[in-house]
Amino acid sequence: MSSTAHFPDPDHFQHQSDAFLHWLAGKPGVQINPKIRIADLRSQAAGRGVVAQADIAEGEELFTIPRDLILSTRNSQLKDQLSKNLEELGPWLSLMLVMIYEFLLGEQSAWAPYFKVLPRKFDTLMFWSAPELQELQGSSIIEKIGKEGAEKSILQTIAPIVRTNPNLFPPIEGLASYDGDAGTQVLLNLAHVMGSLIMAYAFDIEKPEDEDENDDGEDGYLTDEEEMLPKGMVPLADLLNANADQNNARLFQDENTFTMKAIKPINPGAEIFNDYGEIPRADLLRRYGYVTDNYAPYDVVELPLEIICEAAGLENADAEEQPPLELLEYLELLDDGYVIPRISPHSLIENIVTDELSLLLRTLTLPVEQLEQYRSKQKAPKPAFGPTEGAIFMKAIQLKQAQYGTTIEQDQEFLAQLAHSGAPSLSEETARRYRMAIQVRLGEKEILQNLATLIYNHLANSSQNGQKRAANGDDDESRASKFLRS
Repeated sequence: MSSTAHFPDPDHFQHQSDAFLHWLAGKPGVQINPKIRIADLRSQAAGRGVVAQADIAEGEELFTIPRDLILSTRNSQLKDQLSKNLEELGPWLSLMLVMIYEFLLGEQSAWAPYFKVLPRKFDTLMFWSAPELQELQGSSIIEKIGKEGAEKSILQTIAPIVRTNPNLFPPIEGLASYDGDAGTQVLLNLAHVMGSLIMAYAFDIEKPEDEDENDDGEDGYLTDEEEMLPKGMVPLADLLNANADQNNARLFQDENTFTMKAIKPINPGAEIFNDYGEIPRADLLRRYGYVTDNYAPYDVVELPLEIICEAAGLENADAEEQPPLELLEYLELLDDGYVIPRISPHSLIENIVTDELSLLLRTLTLPVEQLEQYRSKQKAPKPAFGPTEGAIFMKAIQLKQAQYGTTIEQDQEFLAQLAHSGAPSLSEETARRYRMAIQVRLGEKEILQNLATLIYNHLANSSQNGQKRAANGDDDESRASKFLRS
């Protein structure tokens, strides 16, 4: 995960790595395989990483970290001072508060050497400027950043605790307190750093069966798919970079320890990689602050319900005003959006258009009388994807494509310029972020282009197979034929 980092003290980079490893190795219960080392991979734009020094066999343990060394609410002394507050905050915000506390302790923190190898600056979307975020125009990832919600949550929960406990959270040098505009901004920045570290580095900590689960979420640092398990920072485990193609290690946890093991043989000199799972590059950028082609196969495009409704000729996507949506919402079959994955050359329409999406498209074509009949029977229409549904979907694709400010060709040209001559008018940081934004939006546009081709071919085949029906004036076929000619 260290590929997200831009370390502020390059002169002491290796010294900090060595000091961290010396500190970690001296802790009771820690076991570090002598076949691995922390490597300086800045020349590869990968920050710190872990590299094999000798042959490592599949299943061999790389390192073991005892649970009491995990940076967590359970292990921090703050729990003895603010136990009730931590319980009320939930997994994310409680760890954020603990990390602020430990960071402000400086050298007095039990994790002081660990903090020194963690980044302070990020390329995650939470830290992008408005012009930089504009480069992601059209991508639904913008709506998932949640900075405003995160800051609201921090100010409502974290800030009051910090301000009323100055003995536990002393103001940083040059700051009188965390009150006022200046103090508030410093606190927000500090909280964002800790939240980003948690989002990029923390692991879920399996809970004992007798502990209650907390279902609260914090905007900006949580995805819908994540379970609300306790979070913890596992020293050394988070120094592994991730690679979807070369993943060769995995973290295992039991009652007392966290152990990283090789899941395949690793040769000397090879980097040891963890994996984030099958996530699109847009989420890779949002959560970890970098983009790599290894995750391009997992790219997706999200088609919002609003766009599909607009394509069907509806004025809005309000279920209370639109009978087709009202029926699906009543049956609990309505979604806010629909995810389209990358399309292979051999993809079939039924592999891309899910039953849920087909049901929506079909329902949008039905007259009010039929909708009322389905409502009275408390059942949904059968999913279908004929010419009329396909025409609506094709229109939705076009509307989505129009949301992007550039074409595929323009994106490819801009990427080539950044690669060869750079962008003299942009800072190095902004140019890097522009490049990543272009890669994300380009991947989404490629999905839409391939999807449009798939739908067009499907409609064309349907039209050819139904020429007799079209000649007889069948409304569905006539509409599809007209759409293809437009």
